[in-house]
Amino acid sequence: MGSISLKSVEKWFGDVQVIKGIDLDIQDGELVIFVGPSGCGKSTLLRMIAGLEETSRGQIMLDDVEVTHKVPSERELSMVFQSYALYPHLSVAENMGFALKTAGASKAEIEQKVNRAADILKLDAYMNRRPKDLSGGQRQRVAIGRAIVRKPKGFLFDEPLSNLDASLRVDMRFEIARLHKALETTMVYVTHDQVEAMTLADRIVVLRDGLIMQVGTPRELYEKPDNVFVAQFIGSPKMNLMPCTVQKGNFALAGGRGGALGSDQRNAAVQLGIRPEHITVTEAGTGHCDGVVQVSEYLGADFFHYVDCGPLGLLTIRTSGAFPDIEGKTVGLNFEGENLHFFAADGRAL
Repeated sequence: MGSISLKSVEKWFGDVQVIKGIDLDIQDGELVIFVGPSGCGKSTLLRMIAGLEETSRGQIMLDDVEVTHKVPSERELSMVFQSYALYPHLSVAENMGFALKTAGASKAEIEQKVNRAADILKLDAYMNRRPKDLSGGQRQRVAIGRAIVRKPKGFLFDEPLSNLDASLRVDMRFEIARLHKALETTMVYVTHDQVEAMTLADRIVVLRDGLIMQVGTPRELYEKPDNVFVAQFIGSPKMNLMPCTVQKGNFALAGGRGGALGSDQRNAAVQLGIRPEHITVTEAGTGHCDGVVQVSEYLGADFFHYVDCGPLGLLTIRTSGAFPDIEGKTVGLNFEGENLHFFAADGRAL
C-alpha cells in the first residue's frame, strides 16, 4: 500500500507562505506529477511529503497513518533527486546495495534485491563499473535502483531528468513509465517540463504560487482546463487566447467576426481560447478572422504558423508537415466550433 493524503497542508518560511493550504489524495499505485512554473512550490511540497521539509500546518497521511512529524527514515518512501548523488569509489552494485548494507542486511539479501533491481532497470552488464564509466542515463538508473532495493511504499522523484540531454530524457521517460508498470508502486514526480507530465502521469497536479490550479488526467487538463492558467500552461504550443464578447448565444471577436453558440451560459465570457490544431487555414475573408503569417516553422510532421491577426494578437496555428508553407501570406482562419473555450474576467472557464 502507498496512498498519500495531504490535508490543509501549509508551509511558511518566516512570514512568507509558499504552500497555501493544499488538499490532495494520491491513490495507491498512482503516478502523480506536480507541474508548474519555477517558484510555484512543487519541490517544496514533494520535500514535505518526504519529511525533508517541516510541515507548518496541516496533516500528511501515508496509508491513513499520520506521518506529518515523522523523520524521513520512518516514512517508508524513497526519493530520487535531480543529482545522482552516487559514491564515486563504489561500483554500481555497491551503490545500489549501500542503504541495505548500512541497515545491517545480510549479504545474500543484498545480492538478491540488487540483482532484482538491476534486472528491472537493465543494469546487469554494468554492475562492476564505477559511476564515472556510465552515461548520465545509466547513472540515473543506478540512483533509481538504489531506491528500488528498499521496497518503499512510494517513490518521490524531484526533476530526475533535468540534467540529461534531450534524447536521453526521451529514453528515461520510457524507463520510468515501464518501471511504474512493473512495480505498481505509488510515484510522485516533480517536473517543470509539461511534456514529461503529459506523457508519464496518471494524474497531473498543476501548481501556481503555492496553490493547486487543477488536478486531472492529462486529457482532462488539455481538453477541459478549469482556468486560463492551466489552458496556457498545458499544451505546446500553448492555447491561443483572444478578446471576445458573448450575447444571446452568439460570440463576437474584437476586430473580427463571430459565430453562434446556441446557449446563453457563456454570456460572462471576455476571452475565447482555441488550441493551434483546431484552427483551419482558409481563403482570406472566409473564416472567423484574417491575418498575415509572420513566421512558419517546419518541424517535419508539423508546421507551426504564427499569424498576426491585428486586434486579436499573434495566433499560433498547427498544420500537417505536408501543408504548403504560407509564410508571408494573408489567410483566413476558421475555428472549430466544438473546440472553443470561453473564460470569464476572473480567468475561470465557462
